[in-house]
Amino acid sequence: MKIQLTSVLVDDQAVALRFYTEILGFVKKYDVPVGEKDRWLTVVSADEPGGTELLLEPAGHPAVKPYRDALVKDGIPLAQFAVDDVQAEYERLSALGVRFTQEPVEMGPVTTAVFDDTCGNLIQIATQP
Repeated sequence: MKIQLTSVLVDDQAVALRFYTEILGFVKKYDVPVGEKDRWLTVVSADEPGGTELLLEPAGHPAVKPYRDALVKDGIPLAQFAVDDVQAEYERLSALGVRFTQEPVEMGPVTTAVFDDTCGNLIQIATQP
């Protein structure tokens, strides 16, 4: 068994696609219309185009807003992405205007930082040995 797809709930798929590709560096894999305005829109790591897909899922369900608001209020990331060097990625993303809610912090062997993805979520980046 392996993880093939996971998702983040986004307020606007077009905004999310721009952020996740142009800022974070993911690559669009699928963009299929679903209904009148929604899309089956996935991105993948540029380094692993056949790897796990991230679905940029519309946040239209009524349970999404209170759920995400509670996570953001408590500073809890919705997802975590692995990076080679958290400090370097923090500096790169900060230079692009990304707002971090947690600067790089060492927690034993793991270094993490948390940013706002501009789509309603907090995302954690981490470097593990």
